[in-house]
Amino acid sequence: MKKLKLLTILLTVVLVTMVAFFGVYVFTQNRMENKVKDYSYMMDLKGGRNIILSVDSSNKTTVKDSEGKEVEDAENLTDEEMKEKGYIKEETPYNSEEVLNIENYNKSKNVIEKRLKELKVEEYNIRVNEETGDIVIEIPENDNTDTIVSQLSAVGKFKIVDSNTKEILMDTNDLKLVNVMYGSDNKSATSSGTTVYLNIEFTEEGTKKLEEITNKYKGDTESAHDDSEEAEHSHDESEENTNKVTLFVDDNEMLSTGFEEPIKTGKIQLSIGKSSTDTKTIKDYTSQASNMAVVLNNGEMPVKYTVHDNQYVLSDITNNDLSILFYIVLGITCVALILLIFKYKMYGLLGTVSFVGLASLLLLVIRYTNVNLSIQGILGIIVTLALNYIFICKALSKLNSDEYKKSTIGEVIKDTYKEFFIKIIPICIAIIVFCFAGWAPISSFGMVIFWGIVLIAVYNLVITNLLFRIQNNK
Repeated sequence: MKKLKLLTILLTVVLVTMVAFFGVYVFTQNRMENKVKDYSYMMDLKGGRNIILSVDSSNKTTVKDSEGKEVEDAENLTDEEMKEKGYIKEETPYNSEEVLNIENYNKSKNVIEKRLKELKVEEYNIRVNEETGDIVIEIPENDNTDTIVSQLSAVGKFKIVDSNTKEILMDTNDLKLVNVMYGSDNKSATSSGTTVYLNIEFTEEGTKKLEEITNKYKGDTESAHDDSEEAEHSHDESEENTNKVTLFVDDNEMLSTGFEEPIKTGKIQLSIGKSSTDTKTIKDYTSQASNMAVVLNNGEMPVKYTVHDNQYVLSDITNNDLSILFYIVLGITCVALILLIFKYKMYGLLGTVSFVGLASLLLLVIRYTNVNLSIQGILGIIVTLALNYIFICKALSKLNSDEYKKSTIGEVIKDTYKEFFIKIIPICIAIIVFCFAGWAPISSFGMVIFWGIVLIAVYNLVITNLLFRIQNNK
């Protein structure tokens, strides 16, 4: 019975070790695929996307009439037609000389940093060249990277203007919160669709402005500039002078409308696209709305930027470097475990089996708890293994001492737990602090050791305790 229990534990440890180090491969679609989750790496091990945002030095072309008012829809006019109408083209820089200063460069950097945090980018590096205004950003490479990059150079300029006079009625400073909402569109008894809305909530002052605007600009027409071709064709000449406002985001016209009644809630719901029952379409609309919300929620950048460089940069640490580190740690561990066997004989061998099992289980736990591994995280694995080795050595030392000759295995393990965990209380406190640290590499170190200490506590109570009990019951 004793041999059967011991063999079962040994086979379990071997199985866990094989899974942790080699994986589980299944034949899928004419290829062998490892079903064991891979590690999540940080930029210092995996590399990442390097983006350089440069100050936009281009000009924008505006067409103005004889009274100096900006003319819309003049792109298709020839020079002769513009001359006949008395229109004049003006070239003005997107960034005037007044905004190009160190203070605005740093404000833009802070806005980008807020966006990265709202986009839940856990690891990033961002720095600004105060001479040129260039902003260099490093973020991890994953499926969302391209979407994130597209949000970094957006200015985040929001405004509501009078459609006729072009007077700015509200701007970014009036925004309080922008988020995504959903609504059902039941057009018939047999079909229904989901509409994605961008919910725009205004400040207290903005709410007052909105009520005044919606009271003044009354009308029954609305034209959302997404897919509203029908609304465009329904306009006639008599509507040109209708009181309407136009909503812009980064100079892109999103909506032109009048209001049936004053809005007193301080909220506007802007539909994104059309109502749909297609999951992919709804997902795309949601992504558009979410991206817009991120840009508008974190302030307007005082400087307009363009993406100058956008490339994947490999880590300075190569696979060869990691292999060398692995073999060094493996060599030191093997020597330490051999010494354990020589000193404590059969108990030392069982302690070695227990140690290998915990090391393998730790590697699996790190993968499935989505811990992002950095160099500091790898150091955390080494520290955890060292702590576990110390725990096993303490337990074996007590088993071999005269003081515990007549004690049960349970008493030995209990006393080892008391002595070990009391001594590492300061380490445990530090690790909890590290887990919530703002710097991702330190957080990686903290999370690895946190799970390591949890494993040391639970695993040794079950497996190591059981192995020693089996050996003790000769």
